[in-house]
Amino acid sequence: MNVITKTVQLPDGRTISIETGKVAKQADGAVVLRMNNTVLLATVTAAKEAVPGTDFMPVTVDYREKYYATGRFPGGFTKRESKASDEEILVSRLVDRALRPLFPSDFHCEVFVQIWLLSSDGKDQPDALAGFAASAAMACSTIPFEHTISECRVTRINGEYVINPTFDQMKDADLDIMVGCTKDNLMMVEGEMSEVSEQDLIGALKAAQEAIKPMCDLQDELAKELGTNVKREYNDEINDEDLRKQIHAELYQPAYDIIHQTLPKQERNDAFDKTIADFLEKYDAAHTDLSEEELEEKHAEAGRYWGDTMRDAMRRCILDEGLRMDGRKTDEVRPIWCEVSPLPMPHGSAYFQRGETMSLATVTLGTKLDEKLVDGAVTRAYQRFLLHYNFPPFSTGEAKSQRGPGRREIGHGHLAWRALKGQIPEGFPYTVRVVSDILESNGSSSMASVCGGTLALMDAGVPIKNPVAGIAMGLIHNPGEDKFAILSDILGDEDHLGDMDFKTTGTKNGLTATQMDIKCDGLSFEVIERALMQAKAGREHIMAEMMKTISEPRAEMKPQVPRIEAFDIPKEFIGAVIGPGGKIIQQMQEDTGSTITIDEADGVGHVQVSAPNKESIDAAIQKIRAIVAIPEVGEVYDGVVKSVMPYGCFVEIMPGKEGLLHISEIAWKRLETVEEAGIKEGDHIQVKLLEIDPKTGKYKLSHRVLVEKPEGYVERERRPRREGGERRPRREGGRERQPRHNNHQENNEAAE
Repeated sequence: MNVITKTVQLPDGRTISIETGKVAKQADGAVVLRMNNTVLLATVTAAKEAVPGTDFMPVTVDYREKYYATGRFPGGFTKRESKASDEEILVSRLVDRALRPLFPSDFHCEVFVQIWLLSSDGKDQPDALAGFAASAAMACSTIPFEHTISECRVTRINGEYVINPTFDQMKDADLDIMVGCTKDNLMMVEGEMSEVSEQDLIGALKAAQEAIKPMCDLQDELAKELGTNVKREYNDEINDEDLRKQIHAELYQPAYDIIHQTLPKQERNDAFDKTIADFLEKYDAAHTDLSEEELEEKHAEAGRYWGDTMRDAMRRCILDEGLRMDGRKTDEVRPIWCEVSPLPMPHGSAYFQRGETMSLATVTLGTKLDEKLVDGAVTRAYQRFLLHYNFPPFSTGEAKSQRGPGRREIGHGHLAWRALKGQIPEGFPYTVRVVSDILESNGSSSMASVCGGTLALMDAGVPIKNPVAGIAMGLIHNPGEDKFAILSDILGDEDHLGDMDFKTTGTKNGLTATQMDIKCDGLSFEVIERALMQAKAGREHIMAEMMKTISEPRAEMKPQVPRIEAFDIPKEFIGAVIGPGGKIIQQMQEDTGSTITIDEADGVGHVQVSAPNKESIDAAIQKIRAIVAIPEVGEVYDGVVKSVMPYGCFVEIMPGKEGLLHISEIAWKRLETVEEAGIKEGDHIQVKLLEIDPKTGKYKLSHRVLVEKPEGYVERERRPRREGGERRPRREGGRERQPRHNNHQENNEAAE
């Protein structure tokens, strides 16, 4: 067993170790990464040959967190790990986006990267280590791979950049981004921030790259020591260079001319399709000596060469003339159209259209019971702000069935969620769900979701701190040229054929989220800064257009929104409100038609009461406040007679609080029995609280003081008590009388 272990140090002195040669030795590459008590296993395997006809890089990254890593059982009936959670999918995407561009463009064998979390004590965050582990596994294999990479999390805490902070440190961070890069170039950025400046983001990127360099050096040393720095040979593409040259010579100018026409997306695609179809028709007529199977192979090759030709034409048109496919300048944003409240019943709704991209955003407001439980192996928490993104096939004119949300939908929705969640006030009592349904798509539908979500939130009356707008930026930069172009509000084709997809969202005060994918070798911080400043100008323009439709949250929520009142009660009264087995709170909900939730936090009980109308809420609040209220001497209460005794009756003046209404305090006249006053159990009677016994806390009530005293009334004298408290002598041969006990107040009150 040839076990090799190497370590690298983070800026704060913590170490990460990489070990290979001990486990999973039949994989093409495998490593165990360890940082304190966090342990990851990363493996990589690749097919020996490519599937015929494959013209893309079929790599699959799968990150999974084992529940045994934290000593927990999985939830659900089967009690075992099942399909990947949203959080696991998001980590898989982070690794995929950094690795994918670094495979050779002509390598098409299927590659599978699996990363397992094997151990975690809940202190260090494993998602920040997954990219490092995956790339190290690649370095231990002979799978063709151009550069080693690593990923790290960068946060800013008290003005200082921190690499791979712990979970506990995160609560003080105002910037949280994941960065993936090679030793020299940025590859991927994604994260959120609390309205920070563009310069703050650039500072975080520089800190990440400095931390990642030694991680890449470690992998290069490991590969050299294992001998895997020499990669395996492959031949996954059959190319006809004569056909490539013919297509470029004959079709470059037609492609350039189509771009110059600045057609709408579908018309432009139809023109491109006709151009290559006409060429293939002529090609087939000129090559009748080829079999049908050979012609199919030539058509597949021609499709690749045509894609390269379109790419060259688009890029030269932008670099040489500054003209984009739809006729815009490089820094120009497409026309924007907005509408709020297009739907009558959702709590908030809006259309946001920018060019040929349209989002229908809706908002639903719910109670605490609608919160989402995130129950992962490492984290368990509740989310009160949700955002879901849907991308139906018809939005791009595709004729296929709708499936469940894929990795792309989950990733785009998460980015929009990050952009908006910081603008929901902490004290807002509602659970909020935003849904973005993409109705048309031609570039940056996730940013349309941010803009549409902002409009829908304001339409719903959610008091967001600041409106948020988003924009996607592109880059055209040919290798070996100094000339480059930064594109604002990119089209789908500009994303596909360009070198960068850089999304930023922000308010008037600063950035709230970002996502960047780099597809070229080398991107200086000067270019990134220019892209950020151009994006800022674009966001400001988009925001101004949005504000023409609705500039601030509505003052009143719509009638169909459930009303919620939130308040706090003393911790010691939580049990009294809930009651044994929830009996009291359930009865209150049934009586008032409301929903009541209570949480204990920070030493108090946080109460939420929700109902369709104000009357139900008020009734429930009144009942709760009656339970938690403390009776005051001198106050008059509308009480309920709970029981009748020979010496008086017990009256409930507040839920759970009873006092004695002595027979002498019922009326001004002398009563021989309580029944003479016509009082029976269940009757309502007004009473005044005369006093609270300082020792026992018992309540003394009176009804007669609320009734006018009869004219000439003379108070009857009470018999004086025995001096010195002498007791009656005990009877000879008899037992001492035992006092009788009652479930209410002791009977000795009746003797007063």
